[in-house]
Amino acid sequence: MSQTKIRNPHPPEFDRFLQASVGEDRNGYAVTVLSTLARLGLDPWKETADLVTLGRDAAHARLGTLLARFRDVPALASDHGRVARDLSQLLPEGRTSGALQRAASTVADGRPGTSGAIWTALTIILVLFQMFMIGGSGSGE
Repeated sequence: MSQTKIRNPHPPEFDRFLQASVGEDRNGYAVTVLSTLARLGLDPWKETADLVTLGRDAAHARLGTLLARFRDVPALASDHGRVARDLSQLLPEGRTSGALQRAASTVADGRPGTSGAIWTALTIILVLFQMFMIGGSGSGE
């Protein structure tokens, strides 16, 4: 596995879409697709993977629905349809690239077992630590 993959496990093809601006918030700060999806309580990479697998038209419709729910950018209230159309053009073509399709499905499905393996390892370490602490203080003679 390459070092780049370890540092950033997300498909780089999603970056252009996720870093695109959806407009300015009430404080004048640019809000990206990534922050919009996160503020809506969604996993930005999973949602992007889902949009890629939907195809352009369905992704445009889904994105329009999501942007209509987002209230932090006042301009989206009247213009979410156009913004959704423009943003959907930034999505990578998932239907033509087998590698991107696999990357999108990996993100959408999650990484089965990864978090479970981490929790299992942490639990084992904790149990061993407790055994050594109790075992070491049990011979108090």
